[in-house]
Amino acid sequence: MPRASAPMPMESVSSIEAEAKLALIEFLLTSMDMQESARRAVDWLVAHAPVEQAVVVIVETVSNEMLLVAEHGVSTGVIMDFALSRDDTKHPLVQALSSSEPVFISSLPAHFRAPIDARAFHVIPLRAEMHEPGQGLLLASAVSPQIDSETLWLGRTLGKQVSRLLSRQLLAETRFGQERMLLYSIINAVTDPILLTDTEGKLIIANSHAEKLFAAPEDSSEGWRRAVGLNNMLFSAALSTSAVGMSELARRELLLVDPLEGSDLLFELLSSRAKDERQGTFVVSILRNVTDLARAKEEIEESYRTLRVAQAEVRDERHRLDLIIDSVADPILVTDQEGDIVLMNTPAERLFSPLPGAEMDAALRRVRANGANLTSFVSNVLTRSGEQRYRGEIQLADPVTGRPLPVEALAGTILSEQGELMWVVTILHDLTEALEKGKLYEQLKHASEQLERKVQEATAELAEQNELLRRQHIELEQASQLKSQFLANMSHEFRTPLNAILGYTHMLLNNVTGQVTEPQRKSLSRIDSNSRHLLALINDILDITRIEAGRMPLNVTSFVVGDLVREVMAELEPIIRRSNLTVTSKAKTPLPNLRSDRQKVKQIVLNLLSNALKFTPAGSVTIQATYDRRAKQMAIAVKDTGVGIPLADQAKVFEDFRQLDSSPTRGYGGTGLGLSICRRLSQMLGGTIDLASVPGQGSTFTLRLPARPRRR
Repeated sequence: MPRASAPMPMESVSSIEAEAKLALIEFLLTSMDMQESARRAVDWLVAHAPVEQAVVVIVETVSNEMLLVAEHGVSTGVIMDFALSRDDTKHPLVQALSSSEPVFISSLPAHFRAPIDARAFHVIPLRAEMHEPGQGLLLASAVSPQIDSETLWLGRTLGKQVSRLLSRQLLAETRFGQERMLLYSIINAVTDPILLTDTEGKLIIANSHAEKLFAAPEDSSEGWRRAVGLNNMLFSAALSTSAVGMSELARRELLLVDPLEGSDLLFELLSSRAKDERQGTFVVSILRNVTDLARAKEEIEESYRTLRVAQAEVRDERHRLDLIIDSVADPILVTDQEGDIVLMNTPAERLFSPLPGAEMDAALRRVRANGANLTSFVSNVLTRSGEQRYRGEIQLADPVTGRPLPVEALAGTILSEQGELMWVVTILHDLTEALEKGKLYEQLKHASEQLERKVQEATAELAEQNELLRRQHIELEQASQLKSQFLANMSHEFRTPLNAILGYTHMLLNNVTGQVTEPQRKSLSRIDSNSRHLLALINDILDITRIEAGRMPLNVTSFVVGDLVREVMAELEPIIRRSNLTVTSKAKTPLPNLRSDRQKVKQIVLNLLSNALKFTPAGSVTIQATYDRRAKQMAIAVKDTGVGIPLADQAKVFEDFRQLDSSPTRGYGGTGLGLSICRRLSQMLGGTIDLASVPGQGSTFTLRLPARPRRR
C-alpha cells in the first residue's frame, strides 16, 4: 500500500562524489531533449544509488496520457502493457502526482498496473516547485520505506529539468499551432490534392481536395465510403512500392475513383520522403489530375504517328521540289521578309555568290550589287499588299565577266495558313524566254498547291482516325465488362450441375442406392475426381472475376498463424504421404495473432504448399512463419527443394492461365490460375507475395501481410 517514503541518514551523501552531481547538472542544463535528459538521469541513479530498476514517466499535456520516456532493468512485457491516463484519479501513481513528498508503495493492488517489475518502489513527483502539480514521476525500486538521499536529490533535480523542458515545449507548440494554421491555408489554396502520411500510409495532414478523395463524411452513402476505402487502398499500395523508397522525387501514375460520380480519375503521384530527427520519416504526396491529359496523350501519340507520315511525305515533296528547282536553267531564289536569301539553285548561285578563281574584289562587288538590286525588288514586292505576284525588271551583272544581264523578275509570295508572309520566290529569266519561265512558275505553283492539299488530307484523316480510336476505346471497355459478367454467370451455371454430379457420385460411392461393383466404383471415383478438378477450375475463374469486379468480400478476424499452418498440413496429409517428402513447419515464437481474412490466408498458404509438393520430386518442403516487429508484418514462407524457376520466368508464373511448360506433354498439371489468384488475394489483404528461386535447387514463396489491417 502507498505511504510516505522516509529519507535515509545523511551519512550516505558522502559516498557520492560531488563531481558526478555537477557533471549531471551541467548536462541537463545544456540538453533540450526530454528523453535524452531522462535517460541520462536514470543511468546516473543506477550508477550512484542502490537502485536496480528505475522508470521516468511524463504526463502528455494534450491527451493527459502518462508516457514512459526512460527506464532501466524493466522487462519488455511490463513496458508494453503499461497504459495510464491522468484522468484515472483512483490509481496510486496518479494520486502520487499531487503528493508533496515521495510515496513508498510496498504492494500495488492487482487491478492496478505500474511500469516496473519491482514489488516495492518509491514514487517521486517531478515538479519545479513544491506547490506546483506534478508533471511526471520517477519510480525507483526499493527494499525498505526509507529513500536514499541520492534518489531524492535526483528526483528534485530531474523535476526542475522536466518543468523547464515542458514550458519550452508549450511555447513551441503555440508557435507550431500558428504555423500549422498557415500551412493549412496554403495547401488548401492549392487545387491539387496534397497529403502527408507516415511510411505505412497513415494519413496525417491533407488539404480539402485530398479529403474529398480519401475521407467520407458521416452522412455519406455506402458507395461514397466504398470509393474512399478503395482510394485509400490504392494510395497505400502506391506508397509501398520501391519508388517512394528513394530520397529524390518519385513519379508514377495512380488510378483512383471519384466518390461523387463513381468515374475513374487518373493522377500523377509525386512522392518524396521528408525526414525529421525527432518525428521520424514522413511521405509528402501531391496528386496531379491527368485524366484528360492521359486521353489527350493517346490522341496526340496517334496524331504524332500520322504527322510523321505527313512529314515524310512533305520531305519527299521537298526533295522533288529541290530536284525541280535544280533542274531549271534559270536562276530561282527564295528570300525571307527581310530580303535575305534562304534558298537558291545553281544558276542563281552563279549570280549571287562569288566563284572560286575569279578576281575576288571585282567579283565580290558585283555579287553585292546583284544582292542589293534583288533586295530592292523584294521590298517592292512586300510593299504591294494584296498582290501575291509581282513582275519587274532587274539590272544584274555577271560576277565573272562583268557583263550586264537585264533580266525579268517574276516574284511570288508564300503565305502561312494564317495569311502571314513566309517566303518570297523570285524567278529570273531573259525577256526572250518569258513564256518558258511562266510555265515553270505554273509548275511551282501546282507543286505548292498539291503539297497544301496533301497536308489538308492528312489533317482530315488524322481527325477521322482519332474519332475511330475513341469509339474503339468505348467498345473495348464494354467488351471487358461483358467478359467479366459472362465468366461470372457461366461459372455459376456450371457449378449447379457439377455439385449435383458430385452429390450423386458421392451417394453411389457410399452405396446409398445399392452395392456397386469394383469397376463401377473405379469409374465413379474418376468421375468424382474430374468433377472436383473442374469445380476447382470454375471456382478459380469465379474468384478472378470477383476480384476484377471488386466484389470479393473480406471477413477480417484475429487468428493464430500456427494453428492455420497445422490445419493446412492436415488437409494435405494424404498428398504428403504419397509424395514421400519431408514436410516440416517452423515458427519463431512468440508470434502475435494475425488480424486478416483467415479463409483467404488459408487459401493462399494451401495453394503454395500444394505447388511445392507438386514440383518437388524429392527432398523436403518447409513452412516457416516469422514476425517483423519493426515493420509490424507477418511472413509465411514455403520453401522447397524442387525443380526451381528461371529468373526470366519468375514474373510469368503470376499471370493468368500461365504454365511455364505449356506443351501437351508437360509433366505437371494445373490451370495456371493458382498463383495469379494468390497474388490478387494478397494485394486485397494489403500484402505481397515474393519469389526467390534457383533452377535445380528449389523455390521459396513468401507471403507478407500486415499484422493488422491498415486504417483507411
